[in-house]
Amino acid sequence: MNLTREVADDDFDTTCQKAKAIWNQNLGRIEVQGGTLAQYQNFYTAFYRALLFPRDFSEIDKDGRQVHYSPYNGKVLPGPLYTDNGFWDTFRAVFPFLTLMYPEQNARMMQGLANTFTESGWLPEWASPGHRDCMIGSNSAAIIADSYLKGIRGCDIDTLYKGILKNSENAGPLSSVGRLGVEYYNKMGYIPCDVGINESVARTLEYSYDDFTIWKLAQALDRPQDEIDRFYQRANFYKNVFDPSTNFMRGKKKDGSWAAPFVPEKWGGDFTEGCAWHYTWSVFHDPQGLIDLMGGKEAFAAKLDAVFTTPPKYDCSYYGFPIHEIIEMAVMDMGQYAHGNQPIQHMIYLYNYAGQPWKAQKWVREVMNRLYWPTPDGLCGDEDNGQTSAWYVFSALGFYPVCPGSGQYVIGAPLFKQATLHLQNGRTFTIEAPDNSAENLYIQSAAFNGRPYTRTFLRHEDILKGGRIRFEMGPEPNTQWGTSPDDAPYSMSQDKQADKDKRGF
Repeated sequence: MNLTREVADDDFDTTCQKAKAIWNQNLGRIEVQGGTLAQYQNFYTAFYRALLFPRDFSEIDKDGRQVHYSPYNGKVLPGPLYTDNGFWDTFRAVFPFLTLMYPEQNARMMQGLANTFTESGWLPEWASPGHRDCMIGSNSAAIIADSYLKGIRGCDIDTLYKGILKNSENAGPLSSVGRLGVEYYNKMGYIPCDVGINESVARTLEYSYDDFTIWKLAQALDRPQDEIDRFYQRANFYKNVFDPSTNFMRGKKKDGSWAAPFVPEKWGGDFTEGCAWHYTWSVFHDPQGLIDLMGGKEAFAAKLDAVFTTPPKYDCSYYGFPIHEIIEMAVMDMGQYAHGNQPIQHMIYLYNYAGQPWKAQKWVREVMNRLYWPTPDGLCGDEDNGQTSAWYVFSALGFYPVCPGSGQYVIGAPLFKQATLHLQNGRTFTIEAPDNSAENLYIQSAAFNGRPYTRTFLRHEDILKGGRIRFEMGPEPNTQWGTSPDDAPYSMSQDKQADKDKRGF
């Protein structure tokens, strides 16, 4: 019945043309100008890939109502459901992209998550189509919070928040639902590396970030103050696995001592498909707090520099062989920067928090030029449900959602002379960089709706209003633009509302 409704009496060629028209309509939401053919191919291929997931798992019944077959209880039920998505990957850029450019679809996806919780008792972290026993973190919280805080409505937020609370307090029957190691995390402030729970540091860091997003959502929903305070406290748990003697995140034992020996290039074990070089930066919500732990902005920036200058050596003893993410890092030869895997993809933008945004501009352009090609082998690692492509789409536009839940996008450097976003609310937002070129990759100055702009971030609410930001580009870094502390993006430790709410923490 659904097939008949979609294609009716159309022949094959007509169906192809209709599909082409639908893709042109969707990809036409963003128009870019002033690039090379290869850059256009890269951009729209990445744009296409970013829209492939999650899949709509619903149909339309004979009365025109949306229904779905539930893989969780075997029933046919009303409403939307979505599948084929791993949130460990897609919370970073895919869902923020959908929230920005396709908010109506995002609202349906959020309701699909509510339906998943109602039907299975858990929020999903990897659905394919039911709960799949893999994936760390509880990043469904980040996706839900970011959507709601950015104004997404039309979904059952009370049910979603109930699911978030259950996830944050319980381990599930599978490692991919609830929080594995939650009894240690909630009581000790970290997951010990010697209690039989692998990837303990990665889990601690991601739970801490997820708790930040829950803290922000709890405030927005006017939840009880003790509940708000609890999640604020947990959002600081990332500090418990930072070793100041090495300036790395590191496995910690149950007795509070550090795991030894410490090899920052060792993949796996305490980390998920990565090593300490990658996960040390997984403090999306509080880069300033991480800066303070490392001894200040100069030390922090030097550590960022070292990611690119340290040879791409590795220790694969945990796996017994070099997994493909390791090989991809070695082949790309950008030091310890492993863009082919997700944990480090935001790291370049952290230069903005350290007052050195010109380095972010340099390395963003370097990654786009070297690691994305319009060829069959043109992707530098796992696509992972569109995340690696969503990174390119955002970065080519000139900004990136380092911290979903903050309402900000951190500025890098635009790739095109002009990009126009046709927003779903009918407004347009335009990014101009008329002097942009392969040589002119550094921002010299910026103007937002005609007024000088020195912030190194854009606010979601300002983009939705429509308008224009213009970047003057040049061949040399302007080491003055965007370097004031007031120009730095959001960081939890500097949140004035946090100071009001944290009381005693």
